[in-house]
Amino acid sequence: MLPTIILPGYFASANEYQALAKLLTNLGATTAIVPLTKNDWIPTVGGRSMIPILKKIDATVKQVQAQHPDSPVNLIGHSAGGWIARIYLGEVPYTIHGDVTPAAGLWQGSNFVANLVTLGTPHISQEPWTRKNLDFVNNNYPGAFYSQVKYICVAGRAISGEQRWRNWLAYNSYKITCGDGTTWGDGITPIEAAHLTGAVNLTIPDVFHSPRRQGLWYGSPEVVPQWASHLN
Repeated sequence: MLPTIILPGYFASANEYQALAKLLTNLGATTAIVPLTKNDWIPTVGGRSMIPILKKIDATVKQVQAQHPDSPVNLIGHSAGGWIARIYLGEVPYTIHGDVTPAAGLWQGSNFVANLVTLGTPHISQEPWTRKNLDFVNNNYPGAFYSQVKYICVAGRAISGEQRWRNWLAYNSYKITCGDGTTWGDGITPIEAAHLTGAVNLTIPDVFHSPRRQGLWYGSPEVVPQWASHLN
């Protein structure tokens, strides 16, 4: 398996993905985690620029490439990490927030990434504070945009959104993401938002969004082989 880099989800730290990294290492992949802390996400709050995260991704990819100079990498993005990874893949300068120039060079990752895996990523959203970033992604790179990159988009089917107290969080999260709160998803991301046109789209039963929740999540030992097999 190619060298593999894990990009944490929104406001998640690298420490939360150590178990997933170990599983991938056991499957034969030299694995690194983008070294994010919760504090690294603070400048991005409220739909602001993802440049602080892109800098960390770029540095990690370069570090892994220095160790494996003749090899592309796998990039695995959990939750928001999946659509941030799509910014990194692209060639259009991400200058929409006015905090960098086109010469920053924190994109064009499709030259280095062979496979992009997104785990529970909301590739669409109706949230006003995420629309500017997601519109940039989807307007410039719709679907599985780069033919040289294999996209594997994984959704969990664990909770149906209902207007009852037990499923209220899922209902509201699904509704603000895709406009329908009564659909199925992983408790945070509805299935239809987690898939991309042209990708290898997987839906795995009983998988929840986050490692913080009891039960299976995308990085559980029973689940990882179901999507990691597509990296070979």
